[in-house]
Amino acid sequence: MHFLPLCLHSQCSLVLFFLFFFYSLHQGNSLLFLPNVLKVYLENGQTKAFKFDHTTTVKDIVLTLKDKLSIRAIEYFALVLEQQYSITKLLLLHEDELIQKVVQKKDSHDYRCLFRVCFIPRDPTDMQQEDAFAFEYLFLQVRNEQLLLGSSS
Repeated sequence: MHFLPLCLHSQCSLVLFFLFFFYSLHQGNSLLFLPNVLKVYLENGQTKAFKFDHTTTVKDIVLTLKDKLSIRAIEYFALVLEQQYSITKLLLLHEDELIQKVVQKKDSHDYRCLFRVCFIPRDPTDMQQEDAFAFEYLFLQVRNEQLLLGSSS
């Protein structure tokens, strides 16, 4: 069975993929994909990478995610840092916080950045009627937490 790509272009792509993969493994910071590129974990299992500079705020990333995920009810969402070795420790990031300051904090390598529903509406059916994409994201988040809690007991 032949698993290697046949054309040179594919071989280059494969080499680049492995270089980025091993670089991200060895850089020791789960917040960064590359220098000045924030890695954000989504509830559907995907990650999104965001290039940032000294002026990029948490709000900038949240608004970009709003557009990419077609979410209208963004007021329920925020970025949080999750301690990698303790799923019970989440740190809510303020929307005006600079991303560069977040990744430079002591122990930032022990955290990963998540995009989450942090502000639950009193009646989730209101959210469902207002924004089906936001409601689906909330559903995925609750389901993932239940699966995680169920597997740890």
